[in-house]
Amino acid sequence: MDWDKLRIFNAVAKEGSLTRAGETLRVSQSAVSRQISALEESLSLTLFHRHARGLILTEQGELLFDSTQSMSQRLDSTLARLHDAKDGICGELRVTTSVGFGNLWLAPRLASLYQKHPKFKIDLILDERVLDLPMREADIAIRMKEPSQADLIRRKLMSTSMRLFASESYLSSTNAPKQMEDLVHHRIICQGGSRPPDSVTQKFVDQLFSMDFQSYLTVNNYYGVLQATRNDLGIGILPDYLESHFPDLVRILPEFQSNQIDVYLAYPIELRDSVRIQTFRNFILKEAGVRQPRHHRAL
Repeated sequence: MDWDKLRIFNAVAKEGSLTRAGETLRVSQSAVSRQISALEESLSLTLFHRHARGLILTEQGELLFDSTQSMSQRLDSTLARLHDAKDGICGELRVTTSVGFGNLWLAPRLASLYQKHPKFKIDLILDERVLDLPMREADIAIRMKEPSQADLIRRKLMSTSMRLFASESYLSSTNAPKQMEDLVHHRIICQGGSRPPDSVTQKFVDQLFSMDFQSYLTVNNYYGVLQATRNDLGIGILPDYLESHFPDLVRILPEFQSNQIDVYLAYPIELRDSVRIQTFRNFILKEAGVRQPRHHRAL
């Protein structure tokens, strides 16, 4: 089957429009239309329903799109590996992690990586959604739980826990809590929003909120919780990896913390030999303090 026709079909299916597909592929709308018609004729199938607002895949079109999308993603992966072999690590690497971890732990550490590899191109995707690595929504991920997919290589980076923090200036202006019951006299700041935190954090928050707080503030990511805490709004529930980076934070009730949350690095097994993956992986493992075998090649 003609790959060029399949490539054009894949673009039309993603865009839902001959015009937009042509713009993406940098060919004319008429050329796109001819290729789609020729593909449908060669298969003796109708692949699209034509509507005034655009094109919608038929059932047969959906089946073909699944295959062409997989082919396209595998081709992208192969091209990335070819560029690795030719150009070292100057290709783009798509890294995904949560908003809080990306902002507060990962991004501040990237300067040393760029100093060593100034041509490295990283597309950092901060999102609470778990992106599909085998489908190449991203190349490598740092997640707050161990991935369950069998076709991923994963490595534990660290364990963290949720703790209570307040700013020095906040504590100087109020009575610091000495026991759990004293927390009700303070504003609690925690992650909230439409996407709940992980189950360990949720259990910790639920335990706290079994008390009758007079006031609280919820923010949909830890960066917001940190900023609110550092600006004296109250006592924040934050991950312990922040403690060494923000000396103005003071830990409250040290005996009270969540269970451990394991943090994992993961990437598709097909990318295990990618120079970009190996470089970023080794950098992150070193930053996380993970010991590696002396003759380490791949996880």
